[in-house]
Amino acid sequence: MEWLRATGHSYREMERVGRGLVVVEALLHYRRPAFFDDELTLSTRLAELGKVSLRFDYEVLKDREVLVTGHTRHACVDLTTGKPVRMPEELLRLAPDEP
Repeated sequence: MEWLRATGHSYREMERVGRGLVVVEALLHYRRPAFFDDELTLSTRLAELGKVSLRFDYEVLKDREVLVTGHTRHACVDLTTGKPVRMPEELLRLAPDEP
C-alpha cells in the first residue's frame, strides 16, 4: 500500500468504489539465510502493471548482500463478486517503462 500512497493514491478509495487488490501469486528464491536480530532491508519495485493485474519484485538484503528475491502478483477484483476487473485508469497511467 506504500506504493499507492507514494503515487498519491489511496487503497481505501479503491475499496470505496468497490475494487480491491488480491494476491494471486507469490514466489521467493532463498539465496542465503538470515538470522534472528539481523537488520534487513526490503527493496520493492513495481515491475509490471497490466489491465487487471500488477507485479511487484522484491529483494531482501543484509549489508547490501541479496538474501532473497521474489515477486507477488496482485489482481484487481470487484469486492462484491470477487471477479477480475480493470485497474483504475489513474493507476494504469503509472505503468513502469519497458526495460
